Amino acid sequence: MGAPPLLPILHEPTDAEAVRFGQCSVTYRELRVTAAALARRVSDARRVAIWARPEPETCVAMVAALVAGVPAVPVNPRLGTLELRHLVSDAAPDLVLTAPRASLPAALRALPRLAVDLGTQGGSMQGASMPPEPDPESPALIIYTSGTTGPPKGVVLPRRALAADIDALAAAWGWTAQDVLVHALPLFHVHGLVLGVLGPLRLGGALHHLGSFSVDGVARELGGSATMLFGVPTMYHRLAAAAERDPQVAAVLGRARLLVSGSAALSVSDHRRIAVATGQHVVQRYGMTESLITCAVRAEGPREPGTVGPPLDGVALRLVDDHGEILEAPDDEAVGEIEVAGPTLFLGYLNRSDATAESMREGWFRTGDLATRGLDGGLRLVGRRATDLISSGGYKIGAGEIENALLEHPGVTEVAVTGEPDPDLGERVVAWVVAVGDPPPAAAEFAEHVARLLAPHKRPRVVHYLPALPRNEMGKVRKSELRR
Repeated sequence: MGAPPLLPILHEPTDAEAVRFGQCSVTYRELRVTAAALARRVSDARRVAIWARPEPETCVAMVAALVAGVPAVPVNPRLGTLELRHLVSDAAPDLVLTAPRASLPAALRALPRLAVDLGTQGGSMQGASMPPEPDPESPALIIYTSGTTGPPKGVVLPRRALAADIDALAAAWGWTAQDVLVHALPLFHVHGLVLGVLGPLRLGGALHHLGSFSVDGVARELGGSATMLFGVPTMYHRLAAAAERDPQVAAVLGRARLLVSGSAALSVSDHRRIAVATGQHVVQRYGMTESLITCAVRAEGPREPGTVGPPLDGVALRLVDDHGEILEAPDDEAVGEIEVAGPTLFLGYLNRSDATAESMREGWFRTGDLATRGLDGGLRLVGRRATDLISSGGYKIGAGEIENALLEHPGVTEVAVTGEPDPDLGERVVAWVVAVGDPPPAAAEFAEHVARLLAPHKRPRVVHYLPALPRNEMGKVRKSELRR
């Protein structure tokens, strides 16, 4: 008896829709025929790169690699020249899979290229046999990190981790084959690819991808057959504003079975705005590329603003303080680093055994993320140890709670908080504000506002005004650019 299939429905495919991009729709039967044909052509490769544009060919290429048991390396089409050279050199893929007529950068043009032909959709199921299921511990994906602390590292994710994480999320969210997911996320990260593509395909549901985010696109899909929306905080910020202006947008958001936010913390302010306008409370979840999703607010549980919920079933999670002591008290006060163990963990960093060893503590993955734990077991994120923990006047301050406080000020539309050296305090709190008004509110007003909501030592000592915050493709603020 072999391993259970990662994508069970491909073994008994139906004519139900699997994925749709715009007017292009692929059924499960068509996906089986096309992916099986492509899998035979890549089966001898050691690794394959996938030019991960938001189009159906990317999904078919990913499924073909999984069927063949060949590790896939999704490539962000927006990578710079140096980043792309590093990825190609480090991962050393044997070939690159693309849509027909895709325009590739020089670093990928040097590789043999195989176009994904959706024209084979009409082929017969005869000859579209599925090879034996690979070992669950074998690598499925190599996803590169953002490289904020050095050259991007290739995170090697086994098939076991993908299956365990999707199944745990399905249990947490009541996610079934009857759900139709809509999103506009990139297809080279965990959020858009593992959750947003492989999730529906493993469960036998459907994905409707918008290509690029728009309020109109989300409203159209949720007003139709879509039941779930995956998004990042920037998207929900825009949806909150649209729902406040337009009752029809508010109505379709309110009808959704589940609105899920991830990749960065959703502000308490936007959570409340959407709840007031639509009656719908956004569900948050937390994870990393190396650990996949480890915490999630349950569909049937409380949906408190600012919390990412308790650990998923099967995931071991603990908070550890600066001295290596495990924090047991659920007081929502003590800040510790999140450490994770269990079936959703990666195998290691490609070609970087040193970095793999450094990231582990006695079998626990050290995330570098900081959180507190509430009475219900739910975590509240306060930031990254490297960028969001500010040591000021003997206090440990999480940037995230100050950001949430500032977002409750009517003169703030976006904000990021960092620390900078201070000869007296060690570090001082610095706010980077996208403000409303001309002139904008004074820095002293923001400091007084924070001091009223939080302890006085958490008030910003310096305020910088910006027209916009620098963000990556997933909506995360690039704080390293602010410091520069």
